[in-house]
Amino acid sequence: MSEIKAAITGVAGYVPDYVLTNEELSTMIDTTDEWIMTRIGIKERRILKGEGKATSDMGAEAVKRLLEKTNTDPAEVDMIICGVVTPDMLFPATANIIADKLNIRGAFGYDLNAGCSSFLYALVSASKYVESGSHKKVIVVGADKMSSIVDYTDRATCPIFGDGAAAVLLEPNTEGLGVTDSILKSDGAGRIHLHQKAGGSLKPPTHQTIDAREHYIYQEGQPVFKWAVSKMADVSVEMMHRHGITSETLAWLVPHQANMRIIEATAHRMGIRKEQVMINIQRYGNTTSATLPLCLWEWESQLKKGDNIILSAFGAGFTWGAVYLKWAYDGKKPETDR
Repeated sequence: MSEIKAAITGVAGYVPDYVLTNEELSTMIDTTDEWIMTRIGIKERRILKGEGKATSDMGAEAVKRLLEKTNTDPAEVDMIICGVVTPDMLFPATANIIADKLNIRGAFGYDLNAGCSSFLYALVSASKYVESGSHKKVIVVGADKMSSIVDYTDRATCPIFGDGAAAVLLEPNTEGLGVTDSILKSDGAGRIHLHQKAGGSLKPPTHQTIDAREHYIYQEGQPVFKWAVSKMADVSVEMMHRHGITSETLAWLVPHQANMRIIEATAHRMGIRKEQVMINIQRYGNTTSATLPLCLWEWESQLKKGDNIILSAFGAGFTWGAVYLKWAYDGKKPETDR
């Protein structure tokens, strides 16, 4: 019997309409378009506006589009995992809220938080259920409303993040296509450099924590940058060596969109051309859990069946990893999907 692999058989995404440009940011904090572009590589980012709008609204829209384009009935979905750092609430899981909004009933679902590596971790976790034969149609969502925890008085962090969501459908494949290998790592020693100080059981919300602005992102840029440059490149290069992949046989690198210099350093270590790297950071910024699937969504029409693809990410935790997959279909993106 042929080995079962978990293949991506569809991808869809959603980004909010509101565009927050560097020019508008410069009216809020002491920064400039040149400063942001030079250090981060972001020109603009999308922000979810509107009363009562949350991460699940973006995730539900992405999954709705995915179901429609793959002709999947909600009743067929066996499982839904949501990679997320900004859940609608601590409980229930945002995956369950998305499922409810789309009438997906009875599917096994949960959230997975591994910082900016959340989608990568969720993709690998979901693939194991498909490979085991226990689940046939699994949806993996990456979604975050980062604007909900961004301090727009902090010039070091507020230019970096944006809002967005994307989702993929995983199904069994016996042609040798799909998720082939993964390297997932973490080191909790890095947690001191990137975290949210208050809001959890260690520091529940109080007037004092709110006044101290401890419910926003706290990041020490230099150590995070150094770790990310090293670790993303390490696992990506290791993955190439494991499978004898060269710059000629690798179709695409899908890197986490945190900083243009990190992306360029990873590609350089891998010995690949810029044309082989999916980059949309200039338009969307760092959407955290959504960056990798948003890239797949945008580049879907260029993907070919059998393409060798490496996904790589680094996030709070510290967490990092790489996934090697062989693309399962020739991409054809209808105009209505954008």
